[in-house]
Amino acid sequence: QVQLVESGGGLVQAGGSLRLSCAASGRGFSINAMRWYRQAPGKQRELVAGITSGGSTNYADSVKGRFTISRDNAVNTVFLQMNSLKPEDTAVYYCNADIYGSTWAVGYWGQGTQVTVSS
Repeated sequence: QVQLVESGGGLVQAGGSLRLSCAASGRGFSINAMRWYRQAPGKQRELVAGITSGGSTNYADSVKGRFTISRDNAVNTVFLQMNSLKPEDTAVYYCNADIYGSTWAVGYWGQGTQVTVSS
């Protein structure tokens, strides 16, 4: 069974930085695209950043120039480096990955990690 486990959230002051990690565990799978989403209280979940297996990236306009997504395929892990954080970045951040085996393909979600940015 495949699991995505996130870490790295926390409380930080505005202007600070955090680095989120999301590791996929299990056996017998490969990963295509990996993404970070976030959901603030009372708002819909939104895409923050994505990265393909080849390393192509895309970002929400609100985080361009401040956040960087990367991945280490050797350890099935995706990262989100968040700099110049703003109070409006406060949300639960979720990892998402397109994972497949020889006869199946599933989109997996992590459990979420809280990021709180104080003003």
